[in-house]
Amino acid sequence: MDRAASLKCKIGPSILNADLSQLYAESQRLLDSGADYLHLDVMDGSFVPNLTFGHPVVKCLRKRIPHAFFETHMMVQDPEQWIEPMADAGVSQYTFHIEPVLKNVMPICRKIREAGMKVGLALKPATGIDAVRQFIDHADMILIMTVEPGFGGQKFMTDMMPKVQWLRHNYPLLDIEVDGGVGLNTINACAEAGANMIVSGTAIINACDQRSVIASLRETVESSIHKCNV
Repeated sequence: MDRAASLKCKIGPSILNADLSQLYAESQRLLDSGADYLHLDVMDGSFVPNLTFGHPVVKCLRKRIPHAFFETHMMVQDPEQWIEPMADAGVSQYTFHIEPVLKNVMPICRKIREAGMKVGLALKPATGIDAVRQFIDHADMILIMTVEPGFGGQKFMTDMMPKVQWLRHNYPLLDIEVDGGVGLNTINACAEAGANMIVSGTAIINACDQRSVIASLRETVESSIHKCNV
């Protein structure tokens, strides 16, 4: 199979750093500027110290934006608890951290699919690839965190790139997402390692020209995809 023809670059701005009082307008502007999907950070104050928003906010946003791809990044201690509410809210992909639920990853994956959503598995920086290897075939996407989850504006961790490289080498057509400190200065490392789904928060949200930043990120990733040498 032609990897270049099959693996697609997708840019998903994290809206956490947007003006949450203008969530719909900010989200629509990102989509109008070329974003492929919206990355919605859900934090429970337990798995990570911060709290953000939950399914009622996502449901309201879905009513205003009926057709966009919504990925919820569930930084929560009990991901199973929120599967049905998020499915009801119109989430497209449910990405959860494996760390608090290592013994139950498979049943949770199954319940997510039964609820009609795609499955994403997320790894904190300290979590090695070995922890997720047995589950990769049951996921649509693997998220490699390039900062500690729970806070925006952290410095990108280049030493996470070997995880991305291993995944790309062993799963040429897998969707591999990176999240944390990703912007114009760090996208080369992500692209060369093999990431094709790019979450970028402040670099896009705070840009004077969001369209230009999204286009630049896409160009860098697509160039690496077409080289087919990751």
